[in-house]
Amino acid sequence: MMKFITEEYLRDLYKKEPFSTYELNQGERLTPGGKQYLSDRGIKMLDEVSYNNKKISEVKQSKTLPVGNKNSKKKLYYKLKSIEALFLITSSDILKEDIALAQSIITLRKNITNIRKFIEGKGEIESLSCQYCTGINETNFYDDIDDCFEITEFFMQLERSKEILKLHALRCSVHELKPYVTEVYENEENNLGNEVIKNINSIINSLSQMICSIIGGKRCQRKN
Repeated sequence: MMKFITEEYLRDLYKKEPFSTYELNQGERLTPGGKQYLSDRGIKMLDEVSYNNKKISEVKQSKTLPVGNKNSKKKLYYKLKSIEALFLITSSDILKEDIALAQSIITLRKNITNIRKFIEGKGEIESLSCQYCTGINETNFYDDIDDCFEITEFFMQLERSKEILKLHALRCSVHELKPYVTEVYENEENNLGNEVIKNINSIINSLSQMICSIIGGKRCQRKN
């Protein structure tokens, strides 16, 4: 089970005994607040150097990847490009009805772009920050928790059916990325594929939260 290292945990640890470096153990992940706390205090992560060296090595290896793997990466690349365009179209369609929602969609698109650049070896994975709700929190935000509820023809009757259905279609497209990612990383020993999948899950869960916010209501409709 993933253990999240929060700002509060690091603050208490620092009070007990100040430290200038911090190392994550296997199965641990920094929350955005935890990462910011380390950055504000100038505390270095011990795995930063090894991670950067690992990335350089992976870029070198990509030059001699088998043809099959190169083709898989190309398919994933263009699938990501297609979804980036779909985010723009969806945001444009919703802009007149809800400017704030359209801006949130554009922000999520940047995370798709980040994944594409990571696949190309042009950047590092940047994790989304979790926005808490009744059914989604830091313990499951990066997991595959399925859609909160099924979208059916019933939702066509609602006043904001257009936004709901467009976001659902967008969410389905992001779901389709996972098999492409698995195909690219299936023969690699590192954990990069899992990191990409976690980011995809967080985008899907963010879209689910957007859909829930449109439908409204105080009670969480997530089906456990």
